Amino acid sequence: MAEVAETVPVGSEGVTWNLSDLYINLDDPQIERDTQDASGRAKYFEEKYRGKINSEEITPALLIEAVQELESISEQIGKLLSYAYLVFAADTSNPKHGAFLQEVQEKATQIRKHLMFFELEWIALPDDMANRVLEDQTVSLYRHFLEHERRYKPHRLSEPEEKILDEKANTGSRAFSRLFDEVINNIRFKVKLDGKIKHLTETETLALLYDPDRNKRKAAAEGLTKGLKDNAHVLNYIFNILVQDHSTNDRLRSFPYPMASRHLDNEINKVTVDTLMTSCEKNYHMVEKYYNLKKRLLGIKRFRDYDRYAPIFSEKNTISYKEGKEIILEAFRYFSPRMSEIAEEFFEKDWVDAEVRKGKRGGAFSHSTVPSVHPYVFINYTGKLRDVMTLAHELGHGIHQYLSRKQGYFQCHTPLTTAETASVFGEILVFHKLKESEKDPKSRLSLLCSKLEDIFATVFRQVVLTRFEEKLHQARITEGELTPKRINELWIEANEPMFGSSVKLTEDYGWWWMYIPHFIHSPFYCYAYSFGELLVLALYNKYLKEGDAFVSRYIELLSSGGSDAPEKLLARVGVDITDPNFWQGGLDLLREMVEEAVELADKFAEQKSN
Repeated sequence: MAEVAETVPVGSEGVTWNLSDLYINLDDPQIERDTQDASGRAKYFEEKYRGKINSEEITPALLIEAVQELESISEQIGKLLSYAYLVFAADTSNPKHGAFLQEVQEKATQIRKHLMFFELEWIALPDDMANRVLEDQTVSLYRHFLEHERRYKPHRLSEPEEKILDEKANTGSRAFSRLFDEVINNIRFKVKLDGKIKHLTETETLALLYDPDRNKRKAAAEGLTKGLKDNAHVLNYIFNILVQDHSTNDRLRSFPYPMASRHLDNEINKVTVDTLMTSCEKNYHMVEKYYNLKKRLLGIKRFRDYDRYAPIFSEKNTISYKEGKEIILEAFRYFSPRMSEIAEEFFEKDWVDAEVRKGKRGGAFSHSTVPSVHPYVFINYTGKLRDVMTLAHELGHGIHQYLSRKQGYFQCHTPLTTAETASVFGEILVFHKLKESEKDPKSRLSLLCSKLEDIFATVFRQVVLTRFEEKLHQARITEGELTPKRINELWIEANEPMFGSSVKLTEDYGWWWMYIPHFIHSPFYCYAYSFGELLVLALYNKYLKEGDAFVSRYIELLSSGGSDAPEKLLARVGVDITDPNFWQGGLDLLREMVEEAVELADKFAEQKSN
């Protein structure tokens, strides 16, 4: 009889978040009161302002009054949606949670029907009239939000059409996204360990790919592939439907190519993104160089995809949740006591869900919720060094979201391009703190290699994932519904250039596109990770040169949220993302890390021979 995985206690057991700052539970009567209140306010908003935004009589005072009321109603809806999503993520196997999420999404759609006119009237207002009210100091707080909304003018439909699309999404794209989560999170991957079949979650299966035992890594890869193949019929259909849905939206909204809508959301242009991606691709050789080094260190001649994350040296011990917490807080405190204080609130006030359990969604995230509450961090903590880094990453997000709340609901969120700034910065603070305190060359090499692999996954692999999405969307447009075999080919085709001859991608690896949630929930999200990582390398380099003078500007950058365009906010800390040499500067720092790893490996080999 198959066995369920045995987990080693790491101190994250029982570490679950307390969502009562949103609502007490699913039966909280405040949920219904807020729903009814938001609905009533939305109807009154429509009665009061319809026809007055796209009007010659519009004034700065009227506009700001409307925006502030709209923001308040939107935050009330956002609070309900956040709670429903967090409850569902914590246990996707409970049918009540899925039903509750669906119900809240449907009610939110009904409420938004009464608000949608505002954006459509605002973007329809003639430019000269819009500019006149925008120049008034009265609207300065919301100027960026209002200016950005008008950029969507060529891509918005009529109000009846927009209402239909929003409502149909509940049984369309949103429904298929939920189905993906339920399927993936409820698969039990059959992995043969020590002669026995164990039924593992996605998180537990993926964790084995980091195991020092090659047989376990191979078994995990086989189990992961088998589980995905067994569910390929439904997963492949979900992918095809959502890619086609994206294409339909692009056609209806007059977006010229599949990534265009994401670029608009990210407040970035195609030229900058293309420069970023091609710069990364021109440096794939350093990935190949590193994995050839890793082959030598591990003594594996035929290096497979399931060997990529094998530790250079076995980790001595698991890092308990408490130890991981202290490592992070100390690293943050060294950089900025304020950052450490905020992070400590997450731990002390139960804003973190860290335990691994059945039904819980895989992966990690920080959810900002709404400015009137606070963010929540979600992680599956298993005691590995990478879990400490992941926790630092998500806490970085959390700190960013916490600080930017003062910008209000409409401007607290940053575009994805700068959303990773604090998260990656948090990781690099922890990495350098650990590296500086480690004197043993073997341990330093292990730490450096681990970090390099994390950066490769954040920079180069995210470019690979984006190229795969481009291929996937284009193939769906030109070839129609795609078979799993065809998508497997596109996946391998996108992945092979990064590794060159250093890693052999197996046939099984061809199926692994199926479990990646970004393709489902946030198409073309991934290049933002590359942007964020290279940006942080540049920012960290400035910190090393400028010291404390940089810290206050950095905290102010995080506090600014999305109150201005990314290039303007980053200019305040001395970064010019329009400079063609900017991306290569970050890549050069990464190349230096690869060279340092080679030097440490040579020293270790020399010591070992003596």
